Amino acid sequence: MAALFGFHMPNYTFPGVPDDRLFDHVIHQAKAAEAAGFDLVTVMDHLYQIRGIGPETEPMLEAYTTLAAIATQTSRVKLGTLVTGVTYRNPALLVKEVTTLDVISKGRAILGIGAAWNEDEHRGYGFEFPPIGRRMDRLEEAVTIAKLMFTEERPSFDGKFYSIDRALNVPRPIQPGGPKILIGGGGEQRTLRILARHGDIGHWFGGNLEDLKRKKQVFEKHCEDVKRDPSEVLLTVGMFLVLVENEKDARKIVDSLPPERRAMVAVANVQQAAELLGQYMDAGFGGFTFNNNIYPTAEAIARVGELIKLVNGSRVAA
Repeated sequence: MAALFGFHMPNYTFPGVPDDRLFDHVIHQAKAAEAAGFDLVTVMDHLYQIRGIGPETEPMLEAYTTLAAIATQTSRVKLGTLVTGVTYRNPALLVKEVTTLDVISKGRAILGIGAAWNEDEHRGYGFEFPPIGRRMDRLEEAVTIAKLMFTEERPSFDGKFYSIDRALNVPRPIQPGGPKILIGGGGEQRTLRILARHGDIGHWFGGNLEDLKRKKQVFEKHCEDVKRDPSEVLLTVGMFLVLVENEKDARKIVDSLPPERRAMVAVANVQQAAELLGQYMDAGFGGFTFNNNIYPTAEAIARVGELIKLVNGSRVAA
């Protein structure tokens, strides 16, 4: 089976590019990703830049406005956030926004959502930042509402934190059953159980493959508990992988990353990277995301396109 490849855009800092040309650069990257064979383009749903990418004072665009504009300039890639924090929006309004994106994109939206973590931007914007247990409760209620509004004409729901009363969601999503729900995060007690019960796609950060295999076993146990076939959920991994042709290029890219990310990065040529991703796929992981702070140019994005062809071509041939 072919793997899903996602191009994630957490970075809007482009040296020498003024604000009035910033979005042109975003479109340039999104189109390059589509041309390279990526299946999905995602943006962060943050208000400040996050640690690990850059200082919080760096530019950050609002997610759904950005995705709607990208939708008008692309034709094939799926579009979504990686991921929306449940605390930032009333979930029914979020469903309306994602449904609108599905209509604008002619059926290419996904709903990426998680429990939120960045307390600084909550404080800065005056959003409540409850303890993690309450955020997880809200996440479960939010995805329940999303499924209802994607699939039913006038659903109602009365939860502890959120409610809807015969909610209208018109126009309806273009995709039958509504956009897929991607749940970000690997918390083993709550997040993975919510993924097992409600999610279509799970996204975890890359890391030691053995650790990810163990986490997958925890997820499968949750699936057993809720009577869900785990094969119904696509497990994806954010890869800190630098594709290079030579050592000089590798050092330049790695040196450009924040110090806390450098130790997480693996450097490989296309053939080596294909072999590495093959190990993940053999372990049951079916999707991979690559970040625009590591692949900022059309040439760098095209190099990942070579990897996509090699990985999926070899899988089809096999």
